[in-house]
Amino acid sequence: MAKSQQSYNKSQREKKRLKKREEKKKKMEARKADVKENGTKGIEFAYVDQYGNLTDTPPDPSEKIEVEAANIDVSVPKTIASEEEIDPVRKGKVSYFDNSKGYGFIIDTDNQEKYFTHVSGLIDDIMENDKVTFELEKGAKGMNAVKVTLRK
Repeated sequence: MAKSQQSYNKSQREKKRLKKREEKKKKMEARKADVKENGTKGIEFAYVDQYGNLTDTPPDPSEKIEVEAANIDVSVPKTIASEEEIDPVRKGKVSYFDNSKGYGFIIDTDNQEKYFTHVSGLIDDIMENDKVTFELEKGAKGMNAVKVTLRK
C-alpha cells in the first residue's frame, strides 16, 4: 500500500485556511445583520474647514475663498547670495603625523578643531609642528583635511 500524499503540516494548514474562511463569513453576516437592524448609514465623510481643521459638517460655501492659480508658488525659494564669500583654504598647524602609518592630525588656527589627514591628501611632505594650508572634505567619520601644502 502507498502512503497518503497528505502530510500532517498540509492538513493543519488546510484546517487553518478553512477556519479563517469561516470567521470571515461570520463577520460579513454580522455586518449585514447590523445594517438591517440599524439601517444604512453609508460612507462617512470628513471635511476640512477654512482653518484646515477636520470636521463632520460640510464647509459653508459663503466662506469660500477664491485663489488664482498664478499666485500659487510651487518651487524652492531662491537663496540670497551672501556678500561674504568663505575661503575654502584654511590655515593650520600639524599636531601629529606618522609617516610610517600614513596619517596625522591638523589643528585649524581659526577654530582650534582637529582634522584627520591621510598621506593620500598631501601635496607636500609634512612633519609635526609645520604650518600648513588645507581644504576640508567630508569623510566617513567626519571632516578630513585634503590638499595639504606647507605655508611659506
